[in-house]
Amino acid sequence: MNKIEHLGIAVKDLAASEQIFTDLLGAAPYKREEVPSEHVITSFFMIGESKIELLQATSEASAIHGFIEKKGEGIHHIAFAVDNLEAEIERLTSLGYRMIHEKPKEGADGKMIAFMHPSGTNKVLVELCADKA
Repeated sequence: MNKIEHLGIAVKDLAASEQIFTDLLGAAPYKREEVPSEHVITSFFMIGESKIELLQATSEASAIHGFIEKKGEGIHHIAFAVDNLEAEIERLTSLGYRMIHEKPKEGADGKMIAFMHPSGTNKVLVELCADKA
């Protein structure tokens, strides 16, 4: 793992949350992007070498919608940057960790992603991500 790539925060109202984080960080988001496969709209802020990702559900089929219904708004996941996503999935699986995604899939912000099951990570949802080749 190279660094914390981003923290994902589940929000109900993306525009209102963008204003909060613009005020907090003193800078506007650099990107807003819809990820249809995940039923979310994301908004990214840079903070040093890491990012904050705000996620708003676009349908009830979204994991973000379910998260907010169950737990309310807040930190949804922590993402770590890796060089070789497939090798990292294989390494962690060989150590006994469960993956939600056993193969990389396309994510937001030009990344390939895979999530680990939180049952093995102290109930923290961990995302692994790598730049698209």
